[in-house]
Amino acid sequence: MNQSERRQYLIRSLCDERAQYRRMEIPSGKKEQDDLLRALMNVREPEKISEEFLKIQDAYLQEEQSKRVLIDVSGLTPVSLDPRMVLWQGDITTLKVDAIVNAANSGMCGCFYPLHGCIDNIIHSRSGIQLRLYCADMMHKQGHEEATGQAKITPAFNLPCKYVLHTVGPIIRGAVTERDCELLESCYRSCLTLAAESGVESIAFCCISTGEFHFPNEKAAKIAVQTVKNFLATETRIKKVVFNVFKDMDKEIYRKLLGADRAD
Repeated sequence: MNQSERRQYLIRSLCDERAQYRRMEIPSGKKEQDDLLRALMNVREPEKISEEFLKIQDAYLQEEQSKRVLIDVSGLTPVSLDPRMVLWQGDITTLKVDAIVNAANSGMCGCFYPLHGCIDNIIHSRSGIQLRLYCADMMHKQGHEEATGQAKITPAFNLPCKYVLHTVGPIIRGAVTERDCELLESCYRSCLTLAAESGVESIAFCCISTGEFHFPNEKAAKIAVQTVKNFLATETRIKKVVFNVFKDMDKEIYRKLLGADRAD
């Protein structure tokens, strides 16, 4: 199969799972097909699926990944006196790193809103259906939703990293409280602790709880940097921490916070 044939097979297979989608026409354009496939993956419940589907999905996602520029974190330049801390702006799903951090919700099974722009949606879309299945099984065994400030580790499946660390950050609905700050600090500390215990040597953090969860960007960045500094002061198993940002605003905030080390 070529990519077009794989994409159409995957779309048709997902449409055939639900009566309301079975008569859906597959659009002719590649972009429209890409969006439809991703939307169908986004809304799909974590139910069993055939090995044939997963085999074709994996081939499709890996071919799509090969078209992106992947970034090896070992080549990133430190921006602070501690060479273990680096700043990088871009798509976290293109990082060749041991683990990336996903800003998850308490259900821990990904974003179900079709084509949503959150990092949870992007990570699950590019990892593949297996990630939602794995997370659903993990949460079923746990028996309750994930607490804010905690973390879980899963395989990364079709991403260029090895693992995904999922953490639930605090949601801000008014003024930021001391408890909100403690919970955000716990997100970073929980991810770092779990990473070290799991043999992860390099980890890339997104800007947890900012964006959809409305934690103020600068305050969140200060908590992130200080928590990582405190952790690295006593932990040698983590060799590289990447502060991954997407917005220019966040890049400038982290640059100032990390660059301040040079004046110490």
